Amino acid sequence: MTLDPGSTGRRVVVRYTTGGRGPSGGPEMTDVVGRVLSSDADSVTLERRDGTTVLVDRALIVTWKPVPDQPLRRRRAADASVDDLAGITAQGWPAVVSQPLGEWELRASAGFTKRANSVSVHGAPDRSFVESLLAVHAFYSAQGLRPMVQVVTGSTWERQFAEAGWHPMADRGGEAIVQVADLSGGHAADPDAVVAPTASDEWLSGYGRVDDPNSARAVLEAPPTVGFVAVGSPVLAVGRVTVSGEWAGLSCVEVAPTARRQGLGRRVVETALAWAESHGADKCYVQVTPDNEAALGLYRSLGFVDHHGYRYLVSG
Repeated sequence: MTLDPGSTGRRVVVRYTTGGRGPSGGPEMTDVVGRVLSSDADSVTLERRDGTTVLVDRALIVTWKPVPDQPLRRRRAADASVDDLAGITAQGWPAVVSQPLGEWELRASAGFTKRANSVSVHGAPDRSFVESLLAVHAFYSAQGLRPMVQVVTGSTWERQFAEAGWHPMADRGGEAIVQVADLSGGHAADPDAVVAPTASDEWLSGYGRVDDPNSARAVLEAPPTVGFVAVGSPVLAVGRVTVSGEWAGLSCVEVAPTARRQGLGRRVVETALAWAESHGADKCYVQVTPDNEAALGLYRSLGFVDHHGYRYLVSG
């Protein structure tokens, strides 16, 4: 068996040379464990359990072997730090244009969703707060967008931005609760649900929050492991699921107004969680607006617990 395109999705450990010299005088080697994202004649791309990727030159590979698809969980979902989870959620909703500012991430995506057009404020920037504000304004000016930041509710950063004159957005979707759950392999896909690798026109119509399909697809289809769930023909309910390392992310769960209170949302979510488990995830997060009691109740019934909240602030 070789590391060919048929290995995509498998968890493996690859040993390869680094180019240095080891303690015994021979070539220095290192190991990387991850899920095969892609493989070609020149290299293999592996995704580690934290969602980061490693590109390994085939010429450097010494040996490799499969490892169990479901290793023991190292920590519970609820134990993840706020900063770590902020970075993980960003992997599941990647911006078209992304620029680091220390540990902050400046994001822009032609205005499609606040999440992909705001600064993910977690960790620390690489300069003073005043200099960071100047960089934020310059970035969004160049993108033709209003500066906006996503801050953890009640955090020191929220207070500092407020003191600098930034204020919460008043429209719906200006804040959210992040819920998390451990996955144990107990979810079953609905037999009538379809999970596709791309967002069809019908799926986008069911999501209902798309003005520019091209901008939407640029964000929604960007993660390397993503599934678009649909139930019904014509589509009555949709959802989206991504997997980054050990974490799955649920988003875009929508049910047509005429089909609500029939359990379709639960069918979409159960299918998405089953798909995530089959792709190696053992934890999941979802971001829900505080006024969406139906969604919050559904997720809590499936074992999700509140982790933290965040809100969007704008300047001026």
